[in-house]
Amino acid sequence: MASIEQPQSPSRRRLLGGGAAAAAAVAGLGGWLALAPRAPARPAPPAVVLGDGVRGPAGMAWVPGGVFLMGSDHRMAQANERPAHPVRVQGFWMDTTHVTNDQFAAFVRQTGYVTTAERTPDWETIRVQLPPGTPRPPEGVLVPGAMVFVGTSAPVRLDDYAQWWRYVPGADWRHPEGPDSSIEDRGDHPVVQVSHGDAQAYARWAGKRLPTEAEWEFAARGGLEQATYAWGDEAQPGGALLANYWDARARPFPVVSARAGGAAGTVAAGSFPANGYGLHDMTGNAWQWVADWYRADEFTRQARGARGPVDNPQGPAQPFDPSEPGVPAQAPRRVIRGGSFLCNEDYCLSYRPSARRGSDPHSPMSHVGFRLVRDGAPGI
Repeated sequence: MASIEQPQSPSRRRLLGGGAAAAAAVAGLGGWLALAPRAPARPAPPAVVLGDGVRGPAGMAWVPGGVFLMGSDHRMAQANERPAHPVRVQGFWMDTTHVTNDQFAAFVRQTGYVTTAERTPDWETIRVQLPPGTPRPPEGVLVPGAMVFVGTSAPVRLDDYAQWWRYVPGADWRHPEGPDSSIEDRGDHPVVQVSHGDAQAYARWAGKRLPTEAEWEFAARGGLEQATYAWGDEAQPGGALLANYWDARARPFPVVSARAGGAAGTVAAGSFPANGYGLHDMTGNAWQWVADWYRADEFTRQARGARGPVDNPQGPAQPFDPSEPGVPAQAPRRVIRGGSFLCNEDYCLSYRPSARRGSDPHSPMSHVGFRLVRDGAPGI
């Protein structure tokens, strides 16, 4: 089974300033000016380096690498995000947006590639995601398709995601919500309904690769160390939405009735301001596949016994996820990052750089896409 967002209680971080010099009152104006507390200097924002096809690959931004605190100990953080621990990554180029429908279509036209959702499901691949002893279903049930967010017509308890997710025969990247849907006029939206294998196939064709989990988080932070969101610590500065996620203030999740505003979905890639490295939509819109196997306890394992930054972690050798009842803890799971248009303050809250999930790599979903990286150096 694929990864579905899990509920989480929201909270908010406050940064507290400190202190003033008591002697300033008797030191005269000049002394007061010298002794008055000053706001701590903020680090200069990183220089944005965008490739143009000559100096750097077109459509990609340079992420300089360095040491950062990966994960989070914030009150919003779930157990799989803890503890925050120092990690070092090398510099790399990263796509400025998700891979889009138009870009994926060019790949399919050139190669004739057939995605996972367009193929007949393989029972042996499905079986490892189910309780031991689950009987094989009739052949007529094993038909091409994918998981689709269908929503509900009225508010429901948020403890059973089967109420708003459904396996839809005929759903695929060209028909994200099912055979009657289309990506016409959505060429610039993130491609979704792609499996981890589909993303890897596209990466090979493009001469790129999926980022590691550490590279992805470093890039998503945009130079803001331990900020709660990709843009800072305030969820909606000035009341503005800075990513495509579900605004629970406007309508309850997962209601998609006409009265509640209709169905939710992706928006055009690059719809929101770029972060400090020139990367758009690192959180929200669609989850993003990364290279690593998923372990729920991976950050604890990395931090245990480390005497300095963990150097360029490549992820665990095997998956481990005990979070879903009935699914074997060792079932295949790859990391997805960034959250999607379904994340909201009442359920999931994964539009944060430290948030992480494990997802069945063979299960495409209508809220999961990807972006890629390329090794190199500035100007190359």
